Amino acid sequence: MRGVSYRGVPGGAPTALWVVPVADLGGVARHVLDVAAVGLPRTRLVVLCPPGPLAERLRRAGAAVLVEDLGPEHGLAASVAALRHAVATLRPAVVHTHLAYADLVAALAVPPTWPVRLVSTEHGIAAPGHDAVYHGTGARGRVVSRLMAAAHAARCRRYDALIAVSRATAQAVQDTWHPRRPVVVVPNGVDAPGPDARVPGRTPGLRVLSLARLAPEKRVTELLAGFSVLHRDHPRATLTVAGTGPQEAALHRAARSLGLEEAVTFPGYLDAATALAGHDVLAQLSVWENCSYALLDALAAGLGVVATPVGGNPEILPARCLVEADDVRRVAAALHTQGTSLDERPHLPADWPSRAETAAAVVGVYRDAWSGRWQA
Repeated sequence: MRGVSYRGVPGGAPTALWVVPVADLGGVARHVLDVAAVGLPRTRLVVLCPPGPLAERLRRAGAAVLVEDLGPEHGLAASVAALRHAVATLRPAVVHTHLAYADLVAALAVPPTWPVRLVSTEHGIAAPGHDAVYHGTGARGRVVSRLMAAAHAARCRRYDALIAVSRATAQAVQDTWHPRRPVVVVPNGVDAPGPDARVPGRTPGLRVLSLARLAPEKRVTELLAGFSVLHRDHPRATLTVAGTGPQEAALHRAARSLGLEEAVTFPGYLDAATALAGHDVLAQLSVWENCSYALLDALAAGLGVVATPVGGNPEILPARCLVEADDVRRVAAALHTQGTSLDERPHLPADWPSRAETAAAVVGVYRDAWSGRWQA
């Protein structure tokens, strides 16, 4: 860590080592980058992650980052060795893991006798009955789901604190892993626009946007069906299906079969902020969401939102924005209302945390895990 500076962190402050086994810029990376941008109060933050875009973004932001062979693509042995070496070198007060793979790696890498607390944030767990989102369908998926549940139930006994990004996520943790300690809810923070800020999305229109992986659990096929009903009555409506994934070719065929070739575009990856600024409604008909940054960003940008009443979505959105994915007429009606009626568009909940408030809440969990002996 030679040459790394901890801006605004007093000397002697405890170190929190964040273990993030992903290289790409998805939702977990967004969480890490946001907290790194605001900093953990009176705490040194060091991120351990594999090489890739996340590590590069952290470096450009001046954050402390250790780049090692960590994650499923590098294998369990290499991941355990990388974390064990990092802990032995940095001697952090807290090892804070993100995602299930890192949770299990830390349980193996950090001996119970070491003076370090283990904390995890659960970003991606579905309630029982929805877990095919992460483990697949069929007999093999059910076996994997049971094995993972047993492994996490065991590792939870090693952990000093468990964080979930929504109340629904916390309940899923309780129902699936049966931890002995309470799960603390710390939502993903987002900074609301100031009272004088011009919100670009506050204009009426029917430019609909999907920002999601093109995979079955995102139910873009159902969105196409609902949009086709809207487009029949409003031919100038458009739909942008951003993202990539295994369903891309099938979704192109579905759009053609519905006669939507001129109204639907598939641009691939789009920068989220730029995409939101150029649309009126965000549609997200997922099987499950925990605490969706896409929804939070859409609210902050002033867009209308249509989503399914699953996971953490009802904690973010009012009932008027929530529809069942297979009810194509209600999907179409909600898209129209959210696009054309500005008064019906949702706002960020008044008590939703900012990025700095989320970071402070995380340090509060550290303090509790150390039973009052945390020196931050």
